[in-house]
Amino acid sequence: MFKIGLTGGIGTGKSTVARMFMEKGMFIIDADKISREVIEMYPEIKDKIKDDFGIQFFDEEDKFMRRRFGDFIFKNENARKQYEDIIIPYIKKSIFRQMKVCEGMGEKVCILDAPTLIENGLHREMDINILIVVDREIQIKRVMERDNMDMKNVINRINSQMSLEEKRKYVDFVVDTGISFQHTGEQVDKIMDSIKILGDCK
Repeated sequence: MFKIGLTGGIGTGKSTVARMFMEKGMFIIDADKISREVIEMYPEIKDKIKDDFGIQFFDEEDKFMRRRFGDFIFKNENARKQYEDIIIPYIKKSIFRQMKVCEGMGEKVCILDAPTLIENGLHREMDINILIVVDREIQIKRVMERDNMDMKNVINRINSQMSLEEKRKYVDFVVDTGISFQHTGEQVDKIMDSIKILGDCK
């Protein structure tokens, strides 16, 4: 099975590109979705978050308030790393389990959509890696509008991730989503052609 890593910062258009690949028949593993699921699947994660950060990030029904917690950890690097140390092992376990399921289903290509693909070394498990980029001003504007978030919190989230320029060093393809939807689709089509060639060579 040919494995593709898809990554990019918040608001770069990664989800849009992932949908384009999905519409072309690609199997997508969504690390963001997994990160939400594992908190409900493994009660020990919640317990550890409560022990380390307090119960104020859970509502009356014991649901994790991701937005409030995100505002907290993205302005506190030590807290963010502490949280990642708790949850990343569970996310990786689920990702690799889903990849095995994907391969068992006979899928020829599987795409891992993960914002911290490179930071967590998952890019090394892939056959190729794709980075989604956009100008910083567009990135900030998109997140502010999409998430109804103030600029300070948006910038905190962007700055918490490895810069897009640094990520370029680790990838095989770059897709710029800042021009137009059509242009983004054309870039995806070119990568699809390359994947066919690379797949034939494996």
